Amino acid sequence: MIKKLDPAPTVQTPPSSADMTRLALIRAALTLFGSKGFDGTSTRDIAALANANIGSIAYHFRGKDGLRLAAADHIVQTIQAIAGQAMGNLDATIPARLEPDAARAQLIGALERMITFIVASPEAGEVVQFVLRELSQPTAALDRIYSGVFEPVHKRLCMLWEQATGEPAESDRTKLTVFTLIGQVVYFRIGREAVRRRMGWTEIGPQQASDILDVARSNLVAVLEGRKGQPS
Repeated sequence: MIKKLDPAPTVQTPPSSADMTRLALIRAALTLFGSKGFDGTSTRDIAALANANIGSIAYHFRGKDGLRLAAADHIVQTIQAIAGQAMGNLDATIPARLEPDAARAQLIGALERMITFIVASPEAGEVVQFVLRELSQPTAALDRIYSGVFEPVHKRLCMLWEQATGEPAESDRTKLTVFTLIGQVVYFRIGREAVRRRMGWTEIGPQQASDILDVARSNLVAVLEGRKGQPS
């Protein structure tokens, strides 16, 4: 008998120096565009924070405008990956039909993913600041974030809400309910300093994020229970 050989292990190619430079520039742009604004940030500022040559911005992005769009695409890819872990492929127009209990479990799982990233992840601060700037002064970057993240994630959560409660996904009531669920999570990032002071916390780390998650999960479960048997 011929012994079958184990398949060769998959070898992951490490990122090239060009890829690392590109990512460093995007992360620097997220930080600076969020904190200082697009007009208040120079390419020299970005290059310095990224520890890169100023000419690399033109090489990778054709200038500052292209870098802003690349930063928006980075946000889309990041959020899609996080949301996809809880809700599946966001490109699918109609997700698989779930029983109410399974849909509720997915909603809770999505809430947990959102809190883990938005509250506990250091990168979330850069992302939220950048998005808030775009929401106050919309550009083509916001168009990419809306079509790549805001709309598909919100629609998927509304579909799950319909499957969990029977309320129509595209009703105003469902859409507004989902906005309130997202809003309570985002507040813990934009109101981070106020929350920390009022709670008497020295930081908002993993333990504090866990405490926030416990309350947010209880809120969601209470709302779901309260909607049972109500007319849609």
